[in-house]
Amino acid sequence: MAAACTHNSTSHPPSSSCKRIKYCKSPSPYTKNLNNCSRISLDQDEIWSQIRQEAESYMEHDPLLSNLYHCAILSHPTLESALSNHLALKLSTAYVSAAALAAAFHAALLESAAIRLAIRSDLAAVMERDPACCGYAQCFLNFKGFLACQAHRLARKFWIDGRAAAALLIQSRVSEVFAVDIHPGAAIGSGIMMDHATGVVIGETAVVGDGVTILHGVTLGGTGKDGGDRHPKIGDGVMIGAGAKILGNIVVGPNAKIGAGAVVLKEVPAGATAVGNPARLVGFRGA
Repeated sequence: MAAACTHNSTSHPPSSSCKRIKYCKSPSPYTKNLNNCSRISLDQDEIWSQIRQEAESYMEHDPLLSNLYHCAILSHPTLESALSNHLALKLSTAYVSAAALAAAFHAALLESAAIRLAIRSDLAAVMERDPACCGYAQCFLNFKGFLACQAHRLARKFWIDGRAAAALLIQSRVSEVFAVDIHPGAAIGSGIMMDHATGVVIGETAVVGDGVTILHGVTLGGTGKDGGDRHPKIGDGVMIGAGAKILGNIVVGPNAKIGAGAVVLKEVPAGATAVGNPARLVGFRGA
């Protein structure tokens, strides 16, 4: 069956201010290296241009996937249109069509320059920090950590806008499709790399800063408190290893590292490394 193209809007998002993101990864055969400290911009969208170039190259090298690259990428004028369509096809149900979801997602993205910039920052983060990433197009199409994070951004916008039922539906579908469960109330920054992502759970009052790396099996959970502010607060630049559990309304300071399998029940200072169960501090790096 041919891939469906549910949304093909020609709308372009308004311009906005830039953020500086470094691109440090060596180019793959199909991926050029964008200049260091290149600006992520919504009116000079280098990342979207690069995704399209990669898609064209992949089509030439493997015609079997030409319909995928055409419908998922090349038929769309903007990254927002393509992402709305791609997520909608994965998250639609028998009761909520892909076309309806794509339209809702696209409208939400056009309303939020912050989300649009965060999407591009996440793509840049994966290219910079994941050695298995061979191009922006592959991340966009196939990396479920990236896709789950973008679906969460949309769910959170619906949550904030008072559309709780829609937000919770997206949360449920992301859990079913990607095995990632993030409550729409959780606040997640930009430049996020969620590697592998299977089994990641993030609770309602959790806060995750910018530039954070989260591996599979991570839980940012509560300790059984009935309600209120009960989940972790993760600072900028933190790295959380596979299977780590950070529980309760505690702070993990900027640039801290949480070892694989650690169970963290107390605050971790900026720049510290915490390992073990229960976690103990074993070193520091520059905060």
